[in-house]
Amino acid sequence: MKIHRVEVPGLAHYSYVLSSRGRCAVIDPRRDVDVYLDYARANRLEITHVLETHIHADYASGARELAERAGAELWLSAHDKSQDFEYAFPHHEFRDGASFSLGDLRIEAIHTPGHTPEHISFLVTDLSRGNYPAALFSGDFVFVGSLGRPDLLGEEAKRGLASALFESVTRKIAPLPDGLEILPAHGAGSLCGSGMSDRPQSTLGYERHTNPYFGIPQREQFVNRILETVPPFPDYYRRMKRLNAQGPALLGVLPGARAFDAAEFRRRVEDSQAVIIDLRRPEAFGGAHIPGSLNIGAGPSFGFWAGWIVPYDRPIYLVSDGDAGIEDARRALVRVGLDRIEGYLEGGVSSWLGAGFPESHLAQMSVNELHERLSTCPFLLDVRAKGEWDSGHIDSAHHLYAGEVEKHLAEIPRDRLVCVICASGYRSSIVASLLLRQGFQGVANITEGMTAWAAARLPVTAPAATCAA
Repeated sequence: MKIHRVEVPGLAHYSYVLSSRGRCAVIDPRRDVDVYLDYARANRLEITHVLETHIHADYASGARELAERAGAELWLSAHDKSQDFEYAFPHHEFRDGASFSLGDLRIEAIHTPGHTPEHISFLVTDLSRGNYPAALFSGDFVFVGSLGRPDLLGEEAKRGLASALFESVTRKIAPLPDGLEILPAHGAGSLCGSGMSDRPQSTLGYERHTNPYFGIPQREQFVNRILETVPPFPDYYRRMKRLNAQGPALLGVLPGARAFDAAEFRRRVEDSQAVIIDLRRPEAFGGAHIPGSLNIGAGPSFGFWAGWIVPYDRPIYLVSDGDAGIEDARRALVRVGLDRIEGYLEGGVSSWLGAGFPESHLAQMSVNELHERLSTCPFLLDVRAKGEWDSGHIDSAHHLYAGEVEKHLAEIPRDRLVCVICASGYRSSIVASLLLRQGFQGVANITEGMTAWAAARLPVTAPAATCAA
């Protein structure tokens, strides 16, 4: 038995290739599936099965795509019937207690509802070594140090799902041995659960002793505890659930490979309700950018924030320095179901500026300058997560999490300078560019954010009540 983990930074998503005797199953694949096809080819493996633990909310599934391209069998939960979300495309129904063989391995489905009603986990036994189970691919059920959030289906369903999660923890996996390896679908940084560890795997015995949600004896206590700790809820999760239930469109090839010269790029973005995403660093974006662009910098967090911020029903055009980061951005976008990538600006922003086309700017303000200007009463918007805010913030700041800002634009004044701050300047530049796109005139991004503020030993206060959601 061999297990190969594929990680998507930013989304903190883990998928797996499980192989034995030249055959393999891929579990919870990402949308751009060439990584699995390449791995199988390089290791002389045949992909015979594609498995999915549940209908995912945080990323677009590659299960249907991979099964089609590999000619593999697609095995999905049979427990989706009469639920809010049901698989709407052909597949083998994998029911609690059912199993199939893969080389020397037996793979058994265990229905583990709670994160979602249909959630199943995969119990793997290596029969060449006996009848003792070796691993549990736990999806979004058991994480290292946490459990899957039970609130994906809304207020009315969340207490029932939390109660089902209690049953899954206390009864469904109770007979399994402590030495069982736990292989989850996410790690630290994912919003599918709260307080996940940086470690990518664990054992069931270690989780029984250290996971704060194990060992809670009373159902009501468990339900209250897990619902009190759920992370922020991205709006795009609802869209992703619908997309994955219906079955994401088959890509075949990665969209957005076409490069447009500056004149054609301008014509296209002006003739449509396009979204221009600028992948450069905040200071470069601030110096000059195409009017109306969103600044979501290239890197591990790009896909996560694109999922929060970018409209899914608009054509998307990418801008960078030349073609730097373009392919990675295209991959990240399809992983969150943003498929309408038309192409990118050939030659980058410099080609746009060289053509003499209109440009915009975003003021970049240091923390020392901000400190000096606080007496003039700018509107200081802190867009960090609640835990960061509670750990220390500037006394006059207003708090809105970056992903929630667009829903609260009416709470941000248009007749004052709006200074946006986060921990480092990345998220604040996203929000500042969003405000510019929404017609705000006086906006500044605070470079290096609260990290620089703390390094300069400038005053903070904590904790305090937020002034907005």
